[in-house]
Amino acid sequence: MTQSKARTLVVCGHGMVAQRFLEELTTLAPDAYQRVIVFNGESVPAYNRIQLSALLAGDTDEASLVLRPEDWFRSSRIQVHNGEPIVSVDRKRHTVTTVTGRVQHYDTLVLATGSSPARLGIPGEDLENVVSFRDIKDTRNLIAQSQKHQRAVVVGGGFLGLEAADGLRRRGMDVTLLHRGSHLLNRQLDPTGGELLARALEDRGLHILTSRSPIQLLGKDQVRAVQLDDQTLISTDLVVIATGITPNRGLAQSAGLVCGRGIAVNGQLQTSDPDIFALGECCQLDSQTFGLVEPGYQQASVLARHLAGPTQDIVFTPTDIATRLKISGIPVFSCGLQTPDDETESLISQDFEHGTYSHLLVRNNQLVGAILVGDASQGPWFQELIANGTNIAPHRALLPFGKQFCQAAA
Repeated sequence: MTQSKARTLVVCGHGMVAQRFLEELTTLAPDAYQRVIVFNGESVPAYNRIQLSALLAGDTDEASLVLRPEDWFRSSRIQVHNGEPIVSVDRKRHTVTTVTGRVQHYDTLVLATGSSPARLGIPGEDLENVVSFRDIKDTRNLIAQSQKHQRAVVVGGGFLGLEAADGLRRRGMDVTLLHRGSHLLNRQLDPTGGELLARALEDRGLHILTSRSPIQLLGKDQVRAVQLDDQTLISTDLVVIATGITPNRGLAQSAGLVCGRGIAVNGQLQTSDPDIFALGECCQLDSQTFGLVEPGYQQASVLARHLAGPTQDIVFTPTDIATRLKISGIPVFSCGLQTPDDETESLISQDFEHGTYSHLLVRNNQLVGAILVGDASQGPWFQELIANGTNIAPHRALLPFGKQFCQAAA
């Protein structure tokens, strides 16, 4: 790759991870590139995507989502072209072409193209009012739809599905949530934790159906009903699909870069072309892709340090990322192992009056997993115990009660 004498860095995409990369690079090596040019497929600069659920629910406004003001980009000598995605890459000439026909030379190219919502692959998916919940444009659409319609069906019981369902409920809609898994957040919670979360959300007014899948969306032009795999029909005015993501690898594939499910990278986030890098939801390291912002931030830091002063000593190594979220005011935390096996023991605590649940998984006197619902205050400490492989034998019996009790006993 071109080293510190490179004149132009082009970044394709301007999400949270791309913005973090720009901030890290300009802090570490503000003169590494004479020109830094960002081509953004969205109409607005990078914003806090995590807060879209709060925007949908009416708890915040768009202005609070902005990550950096315009003058930051000016002072950092970064050009951002919003609403102008890159449509092709010419690796021989080291140029990119945007949707407007602009041709831009690069010495280093960073692909941060993100991901797209996964599709259901069923009849009726192209009907009007069948939408996704991924970006600010989707959120604006959902807010507008909530003002015109009364009923919604949300497909998917993961983070996005739960946030979309609760946000629309808080906007006054009657919302049914469909999830093909046996319990909500089945990748993060055990069955008991998922059931407790479902009950709490039902108490707030959501209708939740698990172990159910849509097989067809019905309507002439606009969606009017959802047909389930048990032949149940649910009348609706709006369907929100939140069943996962697919890495955006099309641009990389058309440029001849090696791709799997995402854009293949090594530990320095370098693609099969030494002058092109990829990070965030679009990339794939070995067999792993990344759907959370935290590993994306770690990648941004690694790539910024690598481009500031290339070295093989700096590598991105995926680690276990804790899940922390609050859905309709209900805290949820999950870290490490979620499913017991023959070598683990479970320490379970449940407070029926306060609606809290704790499931700690222990192996060889080490905490290897933690699931918390209703009270996640001890989550960071449990995460620390898991990461450090701490011997919990001295306070094993008190572990479910938290750090304060364990320290007092010691």
